[in-house]
Amino acid sequence: MSTESNRVQGIPRFPAPDIGSDDPTRYEDLTRIRLEDPEAVQRAADARTRHPGVVYGKQNFIVAADHPARGALKVRDDHEAMADRRDLLDRLRTALQNPDVDGVLASPDVLDDLLLLGALDGKLVFGSMNRGGLSGLVNEIDDRFTGHNAETLKNLGADGGKMLTRIHYGDENTTATLEACAHAVDDLAENGLYAMVEPFISTTRNGGIANDLSTEAVIKSVGIASSLGASSAWTWMKLPVVQDMERVMASTTLPTVLLGGDPTAAPDEIFSTWRDALALPGVQGLTVGRTLLYPEDGDVEGAVATAASLLSDRRNQSAQERIS
Repeated sequence: MSTESNRVQGIPRFPAPDIGSDDPTRYEDLTRIRLEDPEAVQRAADARTRHPGVVYGKQNFIVAADHPARGALKVRDDHEAMADRRDLLDRLRTALQNPDVDGVLASPDVLDDLLLLGALDGKLVFGSMNRGGLSGLVNEIDDRFTGHNAETLKNLGADGGKMLTRIHYGDENTTATLEACAHAVDDLAENGLYAMVEPFISTTRNGGIANDLSTEAVIKSVGIASSLGASSAWTWMKLPVVQDMERVMASTTLPTVLLGGDPTAAPDEIFSTWRDALALPGVQGLTVGRTLLYPEDGDVEGAVATAASLLSDRRNQSAQERIS
């Protein structure tokens, strides 16, 4: 059995299910608790040990799991890869058990599951805020805030909230989305929480929304997103790894984490681009989901360990250099 356990006072204790078990009832206790004791989620959050805090130079490793909330279940050629919630929880727990994984970015339902499972002790927690721009929706750019809000995240003891910020010059809904993101940045700052802003310049191609991953487009998106809200004091950037990342990182002084996206390249190529980008000033770590949770070879533990090996702790490196 896993060493995880539900340790929240007032919740019937239950052993965390075996990861990878074929038992379809293995997460049945989550359903029971949600039915009989909805307040258990808040008690689990109150009992959770918080992360000690972010420090510049110690790059953070955050696993993302908010894709299903936008109807995005596809990984590579599998259009329902993320459809099985029990499988997703197994994969998340495998990743979070690695001590080098600092935290999670998740939609409310996934985050509540992880809290009830006691899987977030000592971890950074980011909630996913705007999931209304469903993949393929006729007005996808009108990305409503249908997930976490700042008040709830504060009550849960979270560290911040993330917002997707797609800027489509040909879609009038962009203005409303930018305004909503600006208000969310303000709300998070007022509650002492980080705003993780994920900007893209987006276009319409073949009837669907596509993100422009040219260096110039990413730099433009950074300039726009960095200025959202009345203050940038609590704002982070969440950016794709593109060509000429040196130029991208020169466009901002905000703490930046790198995203993974839908893994289409070979794993070695993906890890190589991450390694190079992580070496740049201002890059504070990784916030990656599908690439690590659904690796090509199925080895979640191995993919997470490889990604963790790319992160640096310049704080400890500096101390070791002084000692030597």
